[in-house]
Amino acid sequence: MNLKPVLYVISLFTMVFGLLMLVPALCDLTIGSPHAASFFESAIWTFLAGGLCVLITRTEQFRLDPRQIFILTNLSWVTLSAFGALPFVLIEDMSFTDAFFETMSGVTTTGSTVMAGLEQVDKGVLLWRSLLQWLGGIGFIVMAVAILPFLKVGGMRLFQSESSDWSDKCMPRSGSIAKRVVITYLILSTLCTIGYKLGGMTLFEAINHSMTTLSTGGYSTSDSSMGHFTHSWIYWNGTIFMLLGSLPFVLFVKCTKGYSEDLFKDSQVQAFLGFMIVVWVSLALWQTLTKDWNFFYSLTLVAFNTTSVVTTTGYALTDYSTWSGLATTVFFFLMFVGGCSGSTAGGIKIFRFQIGFKLLLMQLKQVSHPRAFLVHRYNGVEITNDILRSMVAFCFFYALLIAIMTILLSAMGLDIITSMSGSITAVSNVGPGFGELIGPAGNFINLPDAAKWVLSFGMLMGRLEIITVLVLLTPSFWRN
Repeated sequence: MNLKPVLYVISLFTMVFGLLMLVPALCDLTIGSPHAASFFESAIWTFLAGGLCVLITRTEQFRLDPRQIFILTNLSWVTLSAFGALPFVLIEDMSFTDAFFETMSGVTTTGSTVMAGLEQVDKGVLLWRSLLQWLGGIGFIVMAVAILPFLKVGGMRLFQSESSDWSDKCMPRSGSIAKRVVITYLILSTLCTIGYKLGGMTLFEAINHSMTTLSTGGYSTSDSSMGHFTHSWIYWNGTIFMLLGSLPFVLFVKCTKGYSEDLFKDSQVQAFLGFMIVVWVSLALWQTLTKDWNFFYSLTLVAFNTTSVVTTTGYALTDYSTWSGLATTVFFFLMFVGGCSGSTAGGIKIFRFQIGFKLLLMQLKQVSHPRAFLVHRYNGVEITNDILRSMVAFCFFYALLIAIMTILLSAMGLDIITSMSGSITAVSNVGPGFGELIGPAGNFINLPDAAKWVLSFGMLMGRLEIITVLVLLTPSFWRN
């Protein structure tokens, strides 16, 4: 296998990553922070490492076969996480384990953190954390649109489009789609920033939270997360843009071309928004009746917190694990759901639940009418056996991965609640787990180093749809 083209592309990514480190460096330089030099140092080392590898691996061949694309996808996330950890090591004096965990949590838009006392943390570091999630969000959208359908991962072939054809070149044939997705991402980020600023945030807080809201990442500038703010406008602004970040961005591109009706006719969007409204109203009514809360107050808290979990953002507004037994149970199962395909959200994704339900109905009809020939479609696309096999494999390995990680974490001395919720939150890219240690009111700093590496691996696998990583562990993958 010729890895030169793969390493060349990753080297280019690394150089760009080094240049992006100048953003927090300039922020620190502007406010007179002594840590600006550390960011400049990180940027120089990252850019030089990427540049040296570009010179070594430069090649005229840009055609990538499926195996090379699998390697490129995995190594990109790992390499950028390793280099992105440098500012945390140099400025916050973190161990490399903690720094890598924080960075991997950022670029996978998970939102789990090992940092405390965020109000006193260097502003450049806070901006770098937010920027990591923002970049991870747009990176996953492009991957979900251009790479995963081509690789036939987890039923993603349903969303095959002309932008997924990698047969002739390593960049999508329709590069304009990726470009328009980026422009849409920038516009929505700007609108989110304006919304937060109108709600009373400072410009710095608004910029940081807009990046981590639209990317459904969940990093905040305060230990209290969104609980640091008191205006309901901020909560609803966050809720709306978390939802927007969880919708297919290709449909936003269609809206800009005059096909706005496609957004609301999409089966995935209809199911996702319908599901969220049912959850909001049901849990808000329950909280109103059992806690004697005002309904609008209940709806505000419920809408923000449930949206944060389902969209895998992970913001903490209140410690919902103390609400009631029912609320805790509901939030536990909501961690599995996720947003739409082609969005920044993680989780199982809503389309897989829809297809699973269609598969159940199809099986019941087949039992009733054994000789019937049934054809089922999703969004106008036929659900073939190839798609079903891919989706079933994804769901099986999703559950198996969580089980294995839970056992590993339990073997390290963690209690069952921490082990299980930590595994789920990592693979689903949610952020906080349950329990005193890693719940909405805690963080991951006190976990053993080995547990942080296990969770980092889980975050990567969850972000890359599991099978994209697992395939590299099979001997057949490496044989010609």
